[in-house]
Amino acid sequence: MDTGTHIVMGIGLTALAMHDPTLSDHFGAAATTLIAGSLIPDSDTVLKLKNNAVYISNHRGITHSIPFTILWPILITLLVFTFFSHINPLHIWLWAQLAVFLHVFVDIFNSYGTQALRPFSNKWIQLSVINTFDPYIFILWCLGIVLWAFGLNAFAVYIPIFIVLVIYYIVRFIFQATIRKRVLRMVSSQDNAHLVKVFVAPTMKFMEWRVAVQTQTHDYVGRSYGTNVVFADKVKRQPFPDEELMQVLRNDPNIKAFLNFSSIYRWDTRRLSDNILEVRFIDLRYLNKDHYSFVAIVHLDQDLNITHSYTGWVFSEQKLMKKLYTH
Repeated sequence: MDTGTHIVMGIGLTALAMHDPTLSDHFGAAATTLIAGSLIPDSDTVLKLKNNAVYISNHRGITHSIPFTILWPILITLLVFTFFSHINPLHIWLWAQLAVFLHVFVDIFNSYGTQALRPFSNKWIQLSVINTFDPYIFILWCLGIVLWAFGLNAFAVYIPIFIVLVIYYIVRFIFQATIRKRVLRMVSSQDNAHLVKVFVAPTMKFMEWRVAVQTQTHDYVGRSYGTNVVFADKVKRQPFPDEELMQVLRNDPNIKAFLNFSSIYRWDTRRLSDNILEVRFIDLRYLNKDHYSFVAIVHLDQDLNITHSYTGWVFSEQKLMKKLYTH
């Protein structure tokens, strides 16, 4: 989820924590514990200051892993207990653990996902049923804060909200499955080739979803409006770059980051001149107004030495070329 939603979740949990007799008279300690716990797994956002490859490779990676889901609450407990030493540290730890767990748990439901199973698996868990920012979820948490601020019992406010959220998530899974079946029927009727991968992910609009399908011969990308699927792009797939070229590409940090993160993509290889070969990897999840905004691109010389490379979100071809040659 986005930072704003994590913050309102932390405030909501603070409201519930005020019913804990150990914390009921210590709002500052409770708020620090729950808001910090709701935000701290995203502390790896600072990696964006280094470069996109490092950020993409690590954001929601180890900081959302099992060891760190256990470590963060301990660090928060030590910090809070330093300033509020008269409070039972067990209660601080339990609430911090709840906040951190909920942060990691809700992040697995969007398209970015997390590596929440590290160190047992480095696989990205991307259930893709909730948009990174979901206005309905954000409004629900904000409504809870307002009602609690007006004096309503926190449990009377948030238990119904949790029930509504569970139902909402179930509805999103059903909606996604319905669209997926619709997409499979449409592609099967147009393309007899073997299906490779199907991706269905939400947008901020409840009835609108992003759709991407790969067969052995074509890529289909579009949107679903309700259950009406419209494909805006259909591209014949190119042969995969030969192994010698791929070995060079895999050693580039930008390409490595892209391939590790992207769950559905296509590639495009073209020679720009006798001396420049361009290889572009395009994430099919991010088509916006006829432009794929998340890509990885490299330029190589005639000896397959990489001269320029870049990966990240760019919203025009001109900006992409500028960033490529800047980096």
